[in-house]
Amino acid sequence: MNLHDLKPEIKSIVAQDNLSVDERLLKICETLEANISYYNWVGFYFKNGHKDELKLGPYVGEPTDHIIIPFGKGICGQVAISNQNFVVPDVAAQDNYIACSITVKAEIVIPIFVNNENVGQIDIDSNTPDPFTEADERFLEFVCKEVSSLLK
Repeated sequence: MNLHDLKPEIKSIVAQDNLSVDERLLKICETLEANISYYNWVGFYFKNGHKDELKLGPYVGEPTDHIIIPFGKGICGQVAISNQNFVVPDVAAQDNYIACSITVKAEIVIPIFVNNENVGQIDIDSNTPDPFTEADERFLEFVCKEVSSLLK
């Protein structure tokens, strides 16, 4: 499925006021994982209160031990500090990488901003080597912008 074609569905999920924020976030994860063949683990991490760490939010895919990630550690922890998108075509080539599963070959992490503050991120693992393009980045920035409207 074309990434662009999923935009109305994401907007529709965000607009479902009858669901909690976490339920909507989970539906977004499920939608992305079900419709994009190379999105094998899709989840959200959010800043854990005033601590310099991230806490796992809703996700789909294999269970992970990484419930808490200190700022600076792994790809997610680096994005928490840099406030920049981070695309990893080959996780094996990254020194500061926290392995979740031996099947993961690539990762993309896009920060979520509320009032210009980095409050969390969407994290996607792929079992396909180097699958992420600029189109994925732009689409996931759109997803994060939609999600940010739920967090205000």
